[in-house]
Amino acid sequence: MLSMTRIISGLAGSLKLTSPAKATRPTSDRIRESIFSRLESRSVIDGARVLDLYAGTGALALEAASRGAALTWMVERDGKAAAVCVANLKIVAKALLKEEVEFDGKVVNKSVSSFLATPGEIDFNLVFIDPPYEITNDEIIADLDALKEFLKDATVVVERSSRTDAPSWPAGYTLDDEKSYGDTVVYWLSA
Repeated sequence: MLSMTRIISGLAGSLKLTSPAKATRPTSDRIRESIFSRLESRSVIDGARVLDLYAGTGALALEAASRGAALTWMVERDGKAAAVCVANLKIVAKALLKEEVEFDGKVVNKSVSSFLATPGEIDFNLVFIDPPYEITNDEIIADLDALKEFLKDATVVVERSSRTDAPSWPAGYTLDDEKSYGDTVVYWLSA
């Protein structure tokens, strides 16, 4: 059985997205709404170049697209989850096309480390990192170190289990804030 998540707001608001039953742990609607309310208050979504690492269903990137991001790239290693990202991208792109909104989306079926090892062609200014909880802090730190080459005046949102210690943020990142939502902690970084 497939679980369902949805786009919360924006031009594609209320569209239902599909997620594979076991390959992903989508960010809850409540946490996503909180993240996006904060991003909107900082005026960082409109026209943003978004990178969603460990994309799962692509819900974070596609929520940004619905709310005015110009470009979204989703990186997902799991083949079934990447296929779901492609399907969800088509759903949201179709809704945005109806509204005559130009939007560029892409799904990259690679591991995050492989993607980040390739020279960047885009400077992203909004990044979501929501890895499976079993990904270690050392892996997150390595991802953040490699990610620096892809960023320009960026906001980076990292989700982790509240049972995991906070990572030691690498040089080049400033921790702006953190907020706990039960089992999940969201970290806000500037880069």
